[in-house]
Amino acid sequence: MAAALLANTLYSLGFVLEKRALTSLPEVSIRQPARLLRLVLGSPLWIGGSLALAAGFAAQLVVYRTLPIAAAQGIFVSGLVLLVLLSARLLGEETSGRERYALGAILLALLMVVLSLREGSDTVSQDAPYPLILLVCVPSLAAGVWLYASAERRTRNRHRRPTTGVEYGVAVGLLYGVSSLAIKGVSSRLTTHGIGGAVLDLLSSPYPYLLLFTGVFGLVMSQAALQRCRASLIVPVCTTVTSLFTAVLGTLSFGEALPDEPLRLALRVAGTALAVAVLLTMPKHDTAPQPSPPAKELASP
Repeated sequence: MAAALLANTLYSLGFVLEKRALTSLPEVSIRQPARLLRLVLGSPLWIGGSLALAAGFAAQLVVYRTLPIAAAQGIFVSGLVLLVLLSARLLGEETSGRERYALGAILLALLMVVLSLREGSDTVSQDAPYPLILLVCVPSLAAGVWLYASAERRTRNRHRRPTTGVEYGVAVGLLYGVSSLAIKGVSSRLTTHGIGGAVLDLLSSPYPYLLLFTGVFGLVMSQAALQRCRASLIVPVCTTVTSLFTAVLGTLSFGEALPDEPLRLALRVAGTALAVAVLLTMPKHDTAPQPSPPAKELASP
């Protein structure tokens, strides 16, 4: 639990720092990945955010070795509250009333998932068949890339209404969902005795290669999307998709049993369904007030 809360804090802080750094950079695009990487790597603030995210990744490895997948994802969603607070404080972003209701519903879904847990009765699986993992992950990666490309085409329309970034959040969330399953797989491979045996065992699995793909593409896609949209909306959408993807497909892939008791099962299923329903009703066009850019000083005559 402590590692999950630490991961939440580090992830929220990392995303907010990256967003703050991106607002001061020239416009980036996934069509110019080398330029994007050059710009962000030249920003100390962005590097600080990425280091926070990397530390969150390390904490997530600990979580997956001690908690069932569905339980871990339920706790990770609680980071949305901290993210919204940091976005308002450090980025000047405001959420609309409808978005605040949506975030409240997501937190209610989290509470239902947490209440479905019982220490010692939930299984923490350590392995999954590789063909099943690939069957789940490869189509999901393709769907994420396709959805992101579709959103990019729509943003190039000069007459479009401002977008909230829901499509971007779903697309990146699918990639990070695959990444989350790969992290779970990596944590299971680290149980092998001896460093050499653990490394060989890890390299013979699909997990490091899935992490490499999602790391590279997820980095480029998320930074371009984060620069265009509010962190207080795109990150919650991305987090919700990642959590649902990991909790549902990860639980099935790794063979972690659902609760036997009807009440706990109902709470976990209803919490997942509520989060999906909220995601489907999120507004697609931005109506919330945006932070005003700093006024430029007038040139002296």
